[in-house]
Amino acid sequence: MNGIVVAVVGVLLCFYGIRSVHLGIMAIGFGLGWLIADLFDASFWWLLLIGLIGGLSAWVVTSLVFRFASYFIGGLTGAMIGTKLAMVLQPGDKNIALSMIVALAVCVAGAFLAQKFRARALLWLTSIGGASMVLSGLGRMSDSLAFLRDPEPGWQQVTSTLAWVGLSVLGWITQRHLFAEKLGIEHLVGDDDKVDQRKRNGGWPTR
Repeated sequence: MNGIVVAVVGVLLCFYGIRSVHLGIMAIGFGLGWLIADLFDASFWWLLLIGLIGGLSAWVVTSLVFRFASYFIGGLTGAMIGTKLAMVLQPGDKNIALSMIVALAVCVAGAFLAQKFRARALLWLTSIGGASMVLSGLGRMSDSLAFLRDPEPGWQQVTSTLAWVGLSVLGWITQRHLFAEKLGIEHLVGDDDKVDQRKRNGGWPTR
């Protein structure tokens, strides 16, 4: 079970994150809490508790400041991606200060990208963030897959990065195809006479 939970939440976010804003927010908050706690090698129950607190807190705060939801969602997802990036780029022992700097930098970038590009940014952010959670979960399920969570320099680092990129792209393609109308954007494959969806809802999901 140690890893299954975060892998399932990661799959949900990677392939289904834009279907529901509320569901996506809770998954993002859970993943961010889990990955930050994972930097400190916390036990499974602490990881689960902090993840649940993160998911609930993200949903509550976003509900209270919905006017700035795009900044908040983008920032949360960016922080989650930055945390995973810090783990991949720092094999072995982690420099917590450097990890927080990377997470903060990607957090700020994610916030502004989400505000500027809205649906398109959310599409990428949920796919990349969800993929990072899936790999972290898989890395906890088996010793042979541990490198997906915490790779060593060399082939493990390269393989982990390629798996992250590949899964992110797969998540993007899946969501882009399934939920184009939800996002107010055009389908990847469709008839030319369909209504142009790109300007609907400002390119941001409605719920």
